[in-house]
Amino acid sequence: QVQVVESGGGLVQPGGSLRLSCVASRTIFTTMAWYRQAPGKQREMVASITSSDSTFYVDFVKGRFTISRDNAKKTVYLQMNNLKPEDTAVYYCNTPSGPTVRYAWGQGTLVTVSS
Repeated sequence: QVQVVESGGGLVQPGGSLRLSCVASRTIFTTMAWYRQAPGKQREMVASITSSDSTFYVDFVKGRFTISRDNAKKTVYLQMNNLKPEDTAVYYCNTPSGPTVRYAWGQGTLVTVSS
């Protein structure tokens, strides 16, 4: 079983930037994705990246978030720019598997966007 550890969250003002990291216990060569769960809402995918570095973004983060990966470091990143209060959530990474995910969820990293 692969374990993932997310980090990089924090408190940032609207318009600010953060870079999240997700380190896996071993190299994952399949698609990886970032998810988020806002207070009182269901967890949702925000971005994914395939083994060939093809990326996908949901509409509300397009142009603001960038997902990338470094297989040598077993790490997936999420660069978040022009953050908005509605981006406030706990962010997680995992491998999509149909309607669910392949691995156990990590503890996530909290992003709070507030002035």
